[in-house]
Amino acid sequence: MEAEMDVRNSVKQRMGYRIQREIMDEFKVDELAEKSDVHTSLKEKFKESIRHQVCDCNDILKDCHSESHLSVRINVSQNEIIPLESHPSLCARCSGPRAKSCFLSCIPLLSWLPRYPLRENAFGDLVSGISVGIMHLPQGMAYALLAAVPPVFGLYSSFYPILLYFIFGTSKHISVGTYAVMSVMIGGVTERMAPDSEFMIFSNISNISVIDTVARDSERVKIAAAVTCLSGIFQLLLGLVQFGFVVTYLSEPLVRAYTTAAAIHVMVSQFKYTFGISPNRYSGPLSLIYVQFGMLVVLQLSQNLKDTLEQGFSETVLDVCSLLGQTNIGTLVVSIVTIVGLIIAKEINTFLARKLPVPIPVELLAIIIATVVSWQFDFKTVYNVDVVGTIPSGLQAPVLPAFSMMGSLIGDAFALAVVGYGIAISLGRIFALKYGYKELIAFGLSNSIGAVFQCFAISCSMSRTMVQISTGGKTQVAGALSALVMLVILLKIGELFEELPKAVLAAVIYVNLHGMMKQFTDLRTLWRSNRVDMLVWVMTFIFTVLLNPDLGLAASIVFSMFTVIFRTQLPKYSLLGQIPGTDIYKPIEDYNQVTQIPGLVIFRCSATLYFANAEMYTEHLYEKSGVDVPKVLSHKKKLEAKRLKKEKKEVKRAKKQAKEEASEMSDKEDRYEVAVVMSPEFDQHCDPTIPKAIILDLSPVNFLDTVGVKTLRDIHKDFGDVGIKVFLSGCQRCVTDNLEKGDFFNEKVTKAILFSTVHDAVLHCQGQNKQEPKMATYF
Repeated sequence: MEAEMDVRNSVKQRMGYRIQREIMDEFKVDELAEKSDVHTSLKEKFKESIRHQVCDCNDILKDCHSESHLSVRINVSQNEIIPLESHPSLCARCSGPRAKSCFLSCIPLLSWLPRYPLRENAFGDLVSGISVGIMHLPQGMAYALLAAVPPVFGLYSSFYPILLYFIFGTSKHISVGTYAVMSVMIGGVTERMAPDSEFMIFSNISNISVIDTVARDSERVKIAAAVTCLSGIFQLLLGLVQFGFVVTYLSEPLVRAYTTAAAIHVMVSQFKYTFGISPNRYSGPLSLIYVQFGMLVVLQLSQNLKDTLEQGFSETVLDVCSLLGQTNIGTLVVSIVTIVGLIIAKEINTFLARKLPVPIPVELLAIIIATVVSWQFDFKTVYNVDVVGTIPSGLQAPVLPAFSMMGSLIGDAFALAVVGYGIAISLGRIFALKYGYKELIAFGLSNSIGAVFQCFAISCSMSRTMVQISTGGKTQVAGALSALVMLVILLKIGELFEELPKAVLAAVIYVNLHGMMKQFTDLRTLWRSNRVDMLVWVMTFIFTVLLNPDLGLAASIVFSMFTVIFRTQLPKYSLLGQIPGTDIYKPIEDYNQVTQIPGLVIFRCSATLYFANAEMYTEHLYEKSGVDVPKVLSHKKKLEAKRLKKEKKEVKRAKKQAKEEASEMSDKEDRYEVAVVMSPEFDQHCDPTIPKAIILDLSPVNFLDTVGVKTLRDIHKDFGDVGIKVFLSGCQRCVTDNLEKGDFFNEKVTKAILFSTVHDAVLHCQGQNKQEPKMATYF
């Protein structure tokens, strides 16, 4: 016990240090540290970014020969660096290796595949590729329903983009392909651009209007390919200009709430397959809520808002109830049995996960069993169950997308590009993967080229990625093997699933969404950790549900940005005090053992200073310092007027006395020197509540706009007018540059008021206060 106490005491004992130096303002720091005049302009930064895009420096250093690969030549004798562009001979010798390096960086497959460790990775990639390929079959067909295109195009989207990502992608672990959120966004576009109402034809057999499904599906495939191609082009452009940082504005709470709300859209869109009903679908804001009678509600609102509020809800409920009365019992039974069976199978799969070398492909087994049962009992004819229908064998010839449609799809395509990449980035963070502009280019090529083969937009999937990693997948070869599995299915096996009920695919989607539904538990965690992030989560969910995924994403990003601005407008304003015996200063309201320096006010704001909080910064400074500058200035003017009046009286009395005693003053002239002394009641320094100096700690400030510079200038002037000096401490280089460009400094205000640390400014003020100023005016 004694030994443990000694150890604890030794740990608690502070190790002291002592540094002795002179007090340094900004002038002395610049002189001692030899401040450089190097400034990188925005144009130079952009050029540097493009230069790195064209050719990766690391690849050049590996592939080029000794001296010819250098981008600069060092002149040792003159100690200078000369750019390579000024030496054509060096550029000529480097052009070959540079071209090779650029080519390899554009096609990563050529750089890593020759070094592929066959013995170490082949078996794991083979098992993983087959397992993930089996998952692609049901998910591709199911997510094609979300995109409102025939199921076979989901199989195409699970083949071509995967093969392209194998060539151009850089991630070794993620599994790309169809994804629920992307598919439902595509479905919103296709159903908006090609609604069922535009493909109604009159049937001579039944004497009623029916939907021309062939023409409708053909048009929707063209729309899906066009928006996918345009989104791929956007991703390529964003990748070439290194615009991948745009996803940094998609915070984790925002992404998780967005995917959760998108899952709600996905589930609602599958009700028609689950119940076997045919509701009218509408696009635009609030279409999810008024999924049955939305347009009628909007029309009624425009006519009579009050009547609609009273009657619209009941009409909507009655409509839903009437549609539920038309439920196809056979379809509903198939849905319930499939959902229950998949849930039980997945739970068993999870329970036996450690004992099984490869997870049981429950989804594949479900669609095989459902297809066999449907074919055996003729669900389509006997029970009127909607089935997948014709699945053509083989691969279709490439077709150029309909460029004429792209003008009306720009907003949707950009949303797809950002969301797809954002989902990949969020998944990459989970697996600690490194992403960059190359991933944007890889996704862009996969989407833009895949659209030529009539694929719809893809991203990466959490469930498939987990299976790929758990089954031993280590490289992109696993993705290529899963693409080969899809190729075999397209060529030989696909047509066997023509009798598969669509209700089974809807059940597969429901079960796969359970992970997204679990994200509702984020609310409890965020409530405890950060309530602003919880607010972002809730509002993102509401925006996405009400405004649909495209507008919801934009509104969510705007709201997230507003929370950042809101936080900067409500920072913490503190007065700092010194921890005794140290040069450390902490907020006096947060620590009990800090002491405020007498006669000094040390003020700090926890946010940067700019136009949105500049006024509040000044108000809190007045409040914390206890100095109402306008009031003090008004009082000072009154005191000054009284002082001048009293001085005039004293001068007159002195002159009168001087005349009377003129003879004596001629002998003792210096004896009658008159001193007019200010009364203590007229001196503001006699008030102990008014500080002698104010130190503004600007260490949290990372930039100053024109309003911020003007605010500091006004603070320095106003407090200076009342006799209180203002000093700045902790200014970063960028802040000092902003002050210089904003004409903060002049002949009277120099960099001598800037100090590197708060302690330097405090010692400077204490050194000045030791020299008591003269309080008399002599005549």
